[in-house]
Amino acid sequence: MNSRHERLGLVIRKALIYAGLAVMLALALAPILWIFLISLKTDKEIIASVPRIVFTPTLENYKAILIGVKAAGAETARPEFVHYFLNSLIITSGAVLVSLLAGVPAAYALARFKIKLKENIAFTFLSFRFAPEIAVIIPIFVIYRSLGLYNTYVGMILVYQLVTLPLIIWLMRGYFEDIPESIEQAARLDGYSRFAIFRKICLPLVKPGLASTAILAFIFAWNNFIFGLVLGAKETFPVTVGMLGFISYESVLWGQMAAASMVTILPEIVIALFIQKYLVRGLSFGAVRG
Repeated sequence: MNSRHERLGLVIRKALIYAGLAVMLALALAPILWIFLISLKTDKEIIASVPRIVFTPTLENYKAILIGVKAAGAETARPEFVHYFLNSLIITSGAVLVSLLAGVPAAYALARFKIKLKENIAFTFLSFRFAPEIAVIIPIFVIYRSLGLYNTYVGMILVYQLVTLPLIIWLMRGYFEDIPESIEQAARLDGYSRFAIFRKICLPLVKPGLASTAILAFIFAWNNFIFGLVLGAKETFPVTVGMLGFISYESVLWGQMAAASMVTILPEIVIALFIQKYLVRGLSFGAVRG
């Protein structure tokens, strides 16, 4: 009797868990699904007073942002969305790469070496993420104008270090600390140098964490808005700023904006799926700490 009640209770708990997960999944995907449907509608269907779920989908909005549209027999100006999209790829990839090259060794040093005030140093790096970007944007803007870094890819990649570098140092430090020091001590007895231990032993062990950290940094940088808006111009605007081009004082191009949103989130989705196994292992490795 008790066994039957226990099994019934277990089934009910599982059902409640799955129902809760289903609700959370629906809430998370609903906005994306809604934007996707808008991207497949005509302007008339988008602004209809009663939204229609059943409609004839069209790819005109995607065509407009990717290859341009034709009006009255003449092709319009080349769409700028592609340029902004490539800008985001260059800036974000460059920022993450530079942060990995500088941040991973720094994280290892903070995890393993006896450095005076290293906890304060580590927290200082983390505090860069606490500071609102708007609080530092004006002095950075003045410095960039003086140094000629305004509206350049190099300048954008450097300023994005404020987004990616603290994240990489703080998270990777946790992954390195989780590696037992006995492994490194054994390697040193075998004659490995400190650099060889770092490169041949520690880096392979933290590969899942490295992947998850890199993609988190990529997402944070990709979604950044304020640095691109203030420190860039038309030549270097990232896609987050370029999206403002769909809004004017006369109208809002909802369909094209929705299509641009769907294309914009593709890199994050593709990268997450590509390194999914590393991402799951990395996030469960214990490095993401409160």
